[in-house]
Amino acid sequence: MTQPFTPHRIAVIAPSPVSMFNLAIPEMLFGKVVSDGRPGYEVVVCAAEPGPVPTSGGLDLYVRHGLDAVRDADTVIVAGTGAPYEPEARIVAAVKEAADAGKRIASLCTGAFQLAEAGLLQGRKATTYWAHAAELRRRYPQIDLCGDVLYVQDGPYLTASGYAAGIDLCLHVIRTDYGAAVANEVARGALVAPVRPGGQTQFTQTPLPPERGTACADTRGWAMRNLDKPLTLTDLARHAGVSVRTLTRRFHAESGVSPLQWLLHQRIERAKELLETTALPMDQVARACGLGTADSLRGHLVRRTGLTPSAYRAQFSRLGTASATGTGAVGVTSSVA
Repeated sequence: MTQPFTPHRIAVIAPSPVSMFNLAIPEMLFGKVVSDGRPGYEVVVCAAEPGPVPTSGGLDLYVRHGLDAVRDADTVIVAGTGAPYEPEARIVAAVKEAADAGKRIASLCTGAFQLAEAGLLQGRKATTYWAHAAELRRRYPQIDLCGDVLYVQDGPYLTASGYAAGIDLCLHVIRTDYGAAVANEVARGALVAPVRPGGQTQFTQTPLPPERGTACADTRGWAMRNLDKPLTLTDLARHAGVSVRTLTRRFHAESGVSPLQWLLHQRIERAKELLETTALPMDQVARACGLGTADSLRGHLVRRTGLTPSAYRAQFSRLGTASATGTGAVGVTSSVA
């Protein structure tokens, strides 16, 4: 007998005064996930006291659900306020109960203060908005605070820094649940930067920072269309019409990483998408994304995700029982540069 489809349930807790931007991010991104023609997530916003909840912008937001919604959730996300605040005892208790039940727990911005008060971050890596990192460290010195990353996952607990970093965390959750192809599609639909690396296994990794310029945009787009070729720094500089030194300087200023670091990240993302959406043999996947050999593909993917290519395909393949034709899918761009 076929089991009825149940979307993954997410409870977003709104502390007071809540950041409206924080609340909008989960609804915007998780609401765009479709799995086999059905919504992939069910998002419920809840508060310690149902009814009007003050926002950090001076408005009141009406929240219908209380913290009972946390008990029915698979993932719990605590929004922030944009400023440090004293953790709310009822929210702390609900978060701790959810953690004891084995649920995945995340925080956006200063929501990390609630997780820390619940004792979830003791001895773990975590982050928060840079302006409040010193306060989080002062109050909870047992946290291994990572102040220079967009988001951190340590075991079942995830924390994001401020503002748009919540987008990166939510895309990471989507990629973990449904794979890179779905996360990239959601990113394109929301007109935000494609998903950055976060790691399928329980470790911390610094995502690529947001791009901050357009001087190298054409060259990034050209490289994305030619990932199957053995591109060098000289090739990239020639396309951009500048010296290697100038390209490297501009690229780092815009992307936060070197051209070759960016290129390797894009190759791995392309490989992941091909593993999810085609039945190509491993050596063909490696060649199509410019990683050369199946052994090279395996080494890079294991370092990035903790999974071998075959294990990654088994976990995230979107093909089901159908087989894919090879060449048509190879030219699909995994992200927009």
